[in-house]
Amino acid sequence: MLADRVAVVTGAGRGIGRAIALAFVENGARVVVNELDEQAGAETVALCHERAGGDDAAAVLHIGSVADADTARALMAQAKARYGKLDVLVNNAGVTRDAMTHKMSDDDWRQVIDVNLTGTFNCCRATVPLMRDVAKAELDASGHVAYHRKIVNFFSTAAINGNVGQINYCAAKLGNVGLTRSLAREWARFRINVNAVAPGFTDTRMTQEKELRDDGLGIPRAQRDAFIARLPFGEPAQPEHVARVALFFASALSDWVTGQTINVSGGHQIP
Repeated sequence: MLADRVAVVTGAGRGIGRAIALAFVENGARVVVNELDEQAGAETVALCHERAGGDDAAAVLHIGSVADADTARALMAQAKARYGKLDVLVNNAGVTRDAMTHKMSDDDWRQVIDVNLTGTFNCCRATVPLMRDVAKAELDASGHVAYHRKIVNFFSTAAINGNVGQINYCAAKLGNVGLTRSLAREWARFRINVNAVAPGFTDTRMTQEKELRDDGLGIPRAQRDAFIARLPFGEPAQPEHVARVALFFASALSDWVTGQTINVSGGHQIP
């Protein structure tokens, strides 16, 4: 599905981002794996090589935060330097810093907005020389672009429904919906499809039982069990479920789909 395509996947060291990188290489893509944690990122790259049948060219690692505009530009430049082009961008990187509004610090607000929303903007803007400008040159030269290029952004069902203690996260993630719809209109003539995925409750280290972890991450068991009990499917999504939707948006199957959002939550809806 992604033969001869080059993709950048941000926040791909674990969880959903890793699942997307693996799904992409399994479908023929070359992937630049962006991650802050070098060890986690290197593990994803090694798994990509393995999934690609031992092809060491299947993936390469880029370390840095997309909240920094220069880092975002360097990330896209690495795709160009290593693989010669860029066809797909997946803006998966995200962080949480939860607190009730009256207790939320400026730093916790700023960091979540910077990574989840500004990071998406930074990466989209950084693709201009490799996606928009290349497509424009094709359009000017022959009257049509060679093929559709793709941007896949991320928001969350938490942003759709609202979530206690996550005013920063929900604001940032819903902001990505407006960004997605605006950019889809701006770049439609260049056949750059811009869509967004909203994962629901997904089984990652952020949603595992807090009592079973020693790193401060996770959700208290009682709260986790209560939320799962409300899911129509009765269990969390796996990262691979979300990755398959990202694969659809990245592939030719979605060439006539842009400015759209898909809720990947097993039927969990707005109350």
